[in-house]
Amino acid sequence: MKIAMIGTGYVGLVSGVCLSDFGHNVVCVDKNPEKIEKLARGEVPIYEPGLDRLMEKNVEAGRLTFSGDLATAVAEADAVFIAVGTPTRRGDGHADLSYVMAAAEEIAQALDGYTVVVTKSTVPLGTNRQVKQTIAKANPKAEFDVASNPEFLREGAAIDDFMRPDRIVVGVQHERAAEVMSEIYRPLYLRHFPILVTDLESAEMIKYASNAFLATKITFINEIAALCERVGADVKLVSQGMGLDGRIGDKFLHAGPGYGGSCFPKDTKALARIGQEHGLPMQITETVIKVNDEMRRRMIDKVMDLMDGQIAGKTVAVLGVTFKPDTDDMREAPSLTLVPALIGAGAKVRVADPQGRHEGEALLPGVNWVDDAYKAAQNADALVILTEWNEFRALDLKRIARRMAYPAMADLRNIYSVRDAKRAGFVRYVSVGRADHMADE
Repeated sequence: MKIAMIGTGYVGLVSGVCLSDFGHNVVCVDKNPEKIEKLARGEVPIYEPGLDRLMEKNVEAGRLTFSGDLATAVAEADAVFIAVGTPTRRGDGHADLSYVMAAAEEIAQALDGYTVVVTKSTVPLGTNRQVKQTIAKANPKAEFDVASNPEFLREGAAIDDFMRPDRIVVGVQHERAAEVMSEIYRPLYLRHFPILVTDLESAEMIKYASNAFLATKITFINEIAALCERVGADVKLVSQGMGLDGRIGDKFLHAGPGYGGSCFPKDTKALARIGQEHGLPMQITETVIKVNDEMRRRMIDKVMDLMDGQIAGKTVAVLGVTFKPDTDDMREAPSLTLVPALIGAGAKVRVADPQGRHEGEALLPGVNWVDDAYKAAQNADALVILTEWNEFRALDLKRIARRMAYPAMADLRNIYSVRDAKRAGFVRYVSVGRADHMADE
């Protein structure tokens, strides 16, 4: 099939590349000419493992192209995917749909023959009907259907998620649109990955409800972690015991500095706003947002306490600033709360992150960027593990401790243990949800 992907951000680019790998002819469209030129040269603007090789493969096969010409791409397409940004609107927490509606109006003018317009962007309930109304108003003669096809991609594992999904959700109004969407995802259906066909509103809700539930799991275990510290329990063992229950599962039960990224913060706020607009407050979701914010402040307190509040003039090494490993995404990352707080308290902050510098230089002014953990630790007064990149999971802790002016560690991802730290020569160590008393070992 011929597909036009409007928007070459994270979702649009990954989706377009993967759909071309299914055998479809895909044109990825973006208004930014510089971005299109870079993509045409084979330069990938985001960091996603394996995406560069998959993109190169399908460009060479002639199935994947990049263009700034929306009208031509849409006119020749059987399906047009809208994959533009829906950032949180300032002031009210609602998703900003201006990019979606602008795309819908442009698409309307270019439609030629029956086409399915697919909303891939995460949008509030009722948006797909608004898209339909916008297109119909802009081009009353257009022959089209609208479909909702929310994405469930994890940054750092997006290609695997697209190729081996837990489910594909498709919201439609008419059978003809369902048939087109089934053909698009036929390679997955043949491999027995489930395709759930729903109405438009249910598809929209599935996306928000899924992300809000996962954010709730993260926030719940972080709150349990705080209680574990008070009562002397180990949150890692508690998480393991909970996760062995098939009704609960072990995913997203890892204590840490709170959720971040492009989805959970934005989608929980949007769901809370939707509930308020319909006179039914999402009390659990609203509490999750509140508690997650509190957990970030709690991480600041942990680092401050590690240094007895004596931060001014001290050097703090921070390992990892992206919101999760295997991505360069800094959106809503815990580092954006912790690092400015340390600098504000007078600390000199030294940062090592495999991919974070690209975005981090602008977002974290005043830090010193270095190549690796060992350079970061040189003469540092404290070490903070903030993102669990693989290269931080097997550090030579003795080497780290010897390099530091004062060997103290805040392990905010629970990678190591108090025993590991003590044996390596650390004199202070704190983690999340565990009793970290050196004297007890």
